[in-house]
Amino acid sequence: MPAIATLERLILRDRLVMGMGLAAITALAWMYLAREAAGMSAMAEEAGMHAAMGMADPRAWGLTDWFWLFVMWAVMMVAMMLPSAAPVMVLVLGVYRRRADHQARLAAASFVGGYVIVWAAFSVAASAAQVALHQAAVLAPDMRVRSGAISGGLLLIAGIYQWLPLKQACLAHCQSPLGFLSQHWREGAAGGLLLGMRHGAFCVGCCWLLMTLLFVVGVMNLVWVAALTAFVLIEKLARQGAVVGRVAGAAVAAWGVYLVASAFIVS
Repeated sequence: MPAIATLERLILRDRLVMGMGLAAITALAWMYLAREAAGMSAMAEEAGMHAAMGMADPRAWGLTDWFWLFVMWAVMMVAMMLPSAAPVMVLVLGVYRRRADHQARLAAASFVGGYVIVWAAFSVAASAAQVALHQAAVLAPDMRVRSGAISGGLLLIAGIYQWLPLKQACLAHCQSPLGFLSQHWREGAAGGLLLGMRHGAFCVGCCWLLMTLLFVVGVMNLVWVAALTAFVLIEKLARQGAVVGRVAGAAVAAWGVYLVASAFIVS
C-alpha cells in the first residue's frame, strides 16, 4: 500500500508538472500569434493603401518567406491543438509510470514531440498552399481568399467532411484516449514518439479541413483562430462532441452554398 500511495503521488506530481509545461507552451504560442497578427495587420493596411493608389505589390514570395510562414503555421497549430490534446498527453505519462517504465518522463515527452511533428508536417503543406495562393494573386492582404466561389467551395467541402465516416473514425480515436492507447500502445521513448505521431495523424485526419477555413476568414484572424480552437476542444472532449461537429458541418456547408451562389449571381 505505501508503494502504491507513493506511485500515485509521483504520478500526480508528474501530471501537474506536465500540465503546467503544456499550459506554458500554449501561452507562449498565443503570445507569438498575437505579436505576428499585429505585425501582419499593419502590413495588410499598408498593402491596402498601396492597392488603392494602384501600387499593389506583386512580389513573389521566396524560400525565406515560406520558412517564416511555416513557423507561423506550426506555432498556430501548437496553440490550437495542444489544449484538446493535453488530457491524452497527461494520461500517457500516468500510464508509463504505472507500467514502471524507467523512461516514463522521456517517453511522455517523446509522445508530445511525435504529436507536434505530425502537425509540423501539416504546417509545411499549409504554408506551401499559402505561398501558392499568393503567387496566384488569390489572397487578399489580410490573407483571406478573394474569391467568394473558392471560399464557398472550401466551406462546402469542410462542412461535408464533418459527416463523412473518415472524419468520424478519426474523431472517435481522439474522443476515446483509453481505447486509442489500448490499441496502439508502444513502450519506451521510441514507442512514445511513434504513439504520439499516430495520435497526431488521427488528429490531423479529424481537423485538417477545419484549419483550411482560415484561408476563408483570414489566416491570422485571432478571433476565428480562438473560435476554431474552442470548437476543436468541444468536439473532442464534450460528451456530444460528434453531434456538435455534425451540426457545425451543416452550418458551414450552408454558408459555403450561400457564398458560391452569391458569387455566380454577381458574375
